[in-house]
Amino acid sequence: MGALLWLLLLLLLQEVKGDFGDGVDFKEVVAVLQESISFPLEIPSSEEVEDIIWSSHRMLATVVPGKEGYPATITVTNSHYQGRVSFLDPSYSLHISNLSWEDSGPYQAQVNLRTSLIFTTQHYNLHYNLRIYRRLSEPRITVNFEISEEGSCNMSLTCSVEKAGLDVTYSWMSWEDSNDTTHEGSVLHIFWRPGDNALSYSCRASNPISNISSRLIPVGTFCTDSGYPLEKASDSFCLLTKVLFLLLLLITLAVGLWLIQDQTRGKTSRMKKLRRNRMRLRKKGKPALGLA
Repeated sequence: MGALLWLLLLLLLQEVKGDFGDGVDFKEVVAVLQESISFPLEIPSSEEVEDIIWSSHRMLATVVPGKEGYPATITVTNSHYQGRVSFLDPSYSLHISNLSWEDSGPYQAQVNLRTSLIFTTQHYNLHYNLRIYRRLSEPRITVNFEISEEGSCNMSLTCSVEKAGLDVTYSWMSWEDSNDTTHEGSVLHIFWRPGDNALSYSCRASNPISNISSRLIPVGTFCTDSGYPLEKASDSFCLLTKVLFLLLLLITLAVGLWLIQDQTRGKTSRMKKLRRNRMRLRKKGKPALGLA
């Protein structure tokens, strides 16, 4: 009789275990660096929750639901998440804000339920794996080319993104190609000959949470007119030299005019002083002549 009772209890436990999915329910989740993420937790309303234990590598927090309208008791046990986690009613889903790289990794919710069985609680687990990415900035293109004596041109375009991180893919699109060809990879090799269409290419960088394209690169500009960048640089240098020379000339003229005006003012002042001295001498000399 006792053996039959234990067998019945084991069957009941297996049934409860199957209903709540005690096996690993693994879900892949992606999020953006310095933004937020929520891990949904769905608990049937018919179930009475004893407590919920959230963990990531180690215990993160415990949630004990309140009774009869009282708020839940929440204890954050991992200081790394202090001030950044909250638990959304009514299921107490985990919400993390201001994500950092260190937040990546596995997360688990252990939900302990009250039962009417001899064992006071049963539990089931939900598992997540969080991957964090940065939003990509505009790709930068590096161009290397070599023109042969026959005029043909070998080019390589290299696409890169600053602080790209993991899982970044690159592709190239030719916007003037009637075949609308896409080339995969960060480096695009091009062979151009005189008479070929001068195409323009754009690089597209993508990761699981963002994608962005570069500006168009006109390949023909480099192959058909290799001196173009140097001529532009030379013209800019000549223009800068002319501006500096003109500025120096204006400064020299201004200083010269100031010196001339200063000398003129000094000469005028000396002439006025000399005239005043002569007038004084004349005034002093008149009485002396009258007495004689």
